[in-house]
Amino acid sequence: MSHGSQFDFLVIGSGIAGLFYALRVADHGSVCVVTKKRAADSSTNWAQGGIAAVVAEPDSFEAHVRDTLAAGAGLCREETVRFVVERGPAMIEALVKIGVEFDRKAGAPAHEFDRKAGAPAQEFDLGREAGAPAQEFDRKAGAPAQEFDLGREGGHTERRVLHHADATGREIESALLQAVRGHPNVVVLEDHMAVDLLTSGKAGMDGPNRCLGAYILEVETGEIERCQARVTLLATGGVGKVYLYTTNPDIASGDGVAMAYRAGATIANMEFIQFHPTCLYHPDAKSFLITEALRGEGAQLLDRSGRAFMADYHEMAELAPRDVVARAIDSELKRSGDDFVTLNVWHQDPAFVRERFPTIYERCLEFGIDITTDPIPVVPATHYCCGGVRTDLSGETDVHNLFAAGEVACTGLHGANRLASNSLLEAAVFADAAAGESARRVQALPPLDELVAPWQSGAVSESDEAVVITQNWDEIRRFMWNYVGIVRSDRRLERARHRIRMLQNEITEYYWNVKVTPDLIELRNLATVAELVIESAVQREESRGLHFNLDHPERDDELFGDDTLIRR
Repeated sequence: MSHGSQFDFLVIGSGIAGLFYALRVADHGSVCVVTKKRAADSSTNWAQGGIAAVVAEPDSFEAHVRDTLAAGAGLCREETVRFVVERGPAMIEALVKIGVEFDRKAGAPAHEFDRKAGAPAQEFDLGREAGAPAQEFDRKAGAPAQEFDLGREGGHTERRVLHHADATGREIESALLQAVRGHPNVVVLEDHMAVDLLTSGKAGMDGPNRCLGAYILEVETGEIERCQARVTLLATGGVGKVYLYTTNPDIASGDGVAMAYRAGATIANMEFIQFHPTCLYHPDAKSFLITEALRGEGAQLLDRSGRAFMADYHEMAELAPRDVVARAIDSELKRSGDDFVTLNVWHQDPAFVRERFPTIYERCLEFGIDITTDPIPVVPATHYCCGGVRTDLSGETDVHNLFAAGEVACTGLHGANRLASNSLLEAAVFADAAAGESARRVQALPPLDELVAPWQSGAVSESDEAVVITQNWDEIRRFMWNYVGIVRSDRRLERARHRIRMLQNEITEYYWNVKVTPDLIELRNLATVAELVIESAVQREESRGLHFNLDHPERDDELFGDDTLIRR
């Protein structure tokens, strides 16, 4: 990247949200996609289960809306839920058109939806205004109602999860990357890391605070350059690395949330951290996720004595929402003193298990576990952040020209607990909505002529105490797991609050006195995210969804029936 680069669209992140957005805006201007590792290193690439959408009878939009609202424990914005659910079929159609191959029933044709008679080749206007009809296609007379091989996961009352075996995210990421790399208007910068957002407020410019791009670190050289853009999309993914145990990739250090917070954007609902109930328990597995789809196919959770315990906690047993299952496992482990429970899918035909879950089968086999005959040891692990940078229905934050989509955003879809497989759907819908508004915005904006000052490193030195980074990183992750985990208390939260304030002072002093490195940027962001999670949890003096406080075990709709908002 050259010094002082300028683009129409800057995309920070290369998962489904960032790549889908980049494809949608690429015909409307120049696009730069910045990703701090390889482009395929994203949470999308790790997603196993699938993407939820209403594509077959007897399912309906109302049923999907109802399931999402039930999982969200009273904090979902119903307008957002309907916005996302009703656009689900169009997103599936768009992904199929790009080249994503979802599993189909044996003998099903290669394309599920038939277009209206006389419709042009590109029927869907993926940048529809809010309120436009959500479903623009009709089926052929007599066509079968269901051709995709649909899975079911916790909290869903119908089979509506489209998948590619148990590697759906990898399939989506691969198809999108291929399409993005083939577009002449898109530049993908791997091993480049956003340091901070450029804003008119920080630059002392007149008018409302607006985003002007970002400072970008080239990892190989250590140089930080100014990248100006008329519109910027945050698609940086989640915050899982703020906890000791997580199913997230190493890149999930909450960079987008932290940068947006420093830029003046509102952050919402950071107390709602979803712990996936079933992460493989093995010292060499590095928090390998065991998809919820296994339980959708009838797998049972058993304690070490072989007792099935989920029916004691919820009428849906293994198919209860994730927060219920994670707390149930946590409770069983605390009661028994065991290190793990087991997930068992022995009742299914071994050939079906190997075909439906090939990634999990092969990975577990590496550790000597044959999932067709052996119990799978599992524990909960940090998986997803339901909070993030607050956006409207176009994906825009309250910093003008700064958009956010995917896990980094808080759109109002998930409320206090995400329904399984709604995340990829949300990412696609809001990337599409943000792209539509961004394209219109760029057409109306004047050319880039406001030059923000280049990066000033000042009188800094090379770090000779890298142990500061590793020590603080480890300490944050450990006390977040112990004090701000699946079950919290006022005392635990106060301990965490005290520790993060001390560490913030150390990290801030260190940051401004040594040369910036990727590890230091991530540590700074990690500490900011930890503080946001803690402060949000302290404010919510009740238990709801993913936030459970022993000192306030009941839900309180009168005092806490709204979002938790934090702004700098």
